[in-house]
Amino acid sequence: MKEEAVLLEKNPEKKVEAREAVPCIMPDLRVQIGSLALRNPVMTASGTFGYAREFENLVNLDRLGGIIVKGISLHPKPGNPPPRIVETACGMLNAIGLENVGVDRFITGKMPYLRKLTTPVVVNILGDSVEEYSEIARKLDGAEGIAALEINISCPNVKKGGVAFGTVPEMAAKVTEAVRRSTTLPLIVKLSPNVTDIVVMARAVEDAGADAVSLINTLIGMSIDPITRRPRLANVIGGLSGPAIKPVALRMVWQVAQAVSLPVIGIGGITTAADALEFLLAGASAVQVGTANFYDPSAAESIVQGLTSYLQEQGEDCLVDIIGTLKTGTD
Repeated sequence: MKEEAVLLEKNPEKKVEAREAVPCIMPDLRVQIGSLALRNPVMTASGTFGYAREFENLVNLDRLGGIIVKGISLHPKPGNPPPRIVETACGMLNAIGLENVGVDRFITGKMPYLRKLTTPVVVNILGDSVEEYSEIARKLDGAEGIAALEINISCPNVKKGGVAFGTVPEMAAKVTEAVRRSTTLPLIVKLSPNVTDIVVMARAVEDAGADAVSLINTLIGMSIDPITRRPRLANVIGGLSGPAIKPVALRMVWQVAQAVSLPVIGIGGITTAADALEFLLAGASAVQVGTANFYDPSAAESIVQGLTSYLQEQGEDCLVDIIGTLKTGTD
């Protein structure tokens, strides 16, 4: 800096040139999720970012840490009838019904575009049986351009009377083990908050071979129109997301991060860099932006810039140095 000051005094006309010559060292935002390397910890949540192409004119996809496409099933799903999205206080309820093109059309119709991106593409998968999860994973394992799989275990197990895989530790483990045998890709298991003890679920999938966990999925809720006296969702109930669930999500991420050795990805009401930082300080190695994408498509990109600014202000060189540094009353 002293050399720059002397240079500017002697050669004021070189002011711009001299400043351009001074290197600007940016903080290192890179994180590692198992064997999955991300340029920064900000990912887009499944079901809120389509198949990425829908957002290419709204956000710089190359600035994101990772893109998680909407859930893919073995066969195409039409989803639930409308209305299937309802705005709530500080959030939204959705009952989309996992509408998607199916794994075969996804590979042939969506992956040609996705594999051209520089940002890692993670495919969220879902099934009605262990066999379906395994088959989807096997098909995707041979598809070029997929960086990892995220297993949605909030789906009903039709062979067990509709019990969700994500609410029974043994079933969650069984799905994870089956997918693990069907693919060499990194496995992220997305945990449901609609359980008695989410730590038990996290430990179950860790023991079954998961490489990371992401949490939380939506909370179950409903909304009623007092004039018509009918549910506002055609499906009656739906998944609650957005800022309203952030305190619950943050608590669960903190609990799980202390209980497992796997990387944890935080989800739930993240709309700003400050929100993302709360999850990182609580122990998350990365975060996913979901509901915010609906009303601010550039939210994820803005969060990346906000994290950079925070590290600069704090004098931190690497983002990984702040992960899990929450100070509690006993510190």
